[in-house]
Amino acid sequence: MGFAETFKALSDPVRRDILSLLKDGKMSAGEIAGHFDISQATISYHLNILKKAELVTESRFKNFIYYELNTSVVEEIMLWLSELRGGKV
Repeated sequence: MGFAETFKALSDPVRRDILSLLKDGKMSAGEIAGHFDISQATISYHLNILKKAELVTESRFKNFIYYELNTSVVEEIMLWLSELRGGKV
């Protein structure tokens, strides 16, 4: 994971909203799409960017793909930001 990909992924408000939805647990792409007034293809595009940045992981169950927040990457970003400002986490 590189910070460039992470910050690119975080730069879009839709992707930040998706991450906020996932903080409560796994969701399918359809469940995520239900929270937005955009196409399923656009949601898939945003999920791909989040996956490339390793901010979300996916798991398959039967015919569904579920997305989940990757908290280890979020924690790494928080640690780096905390160190940058000179404080503790």
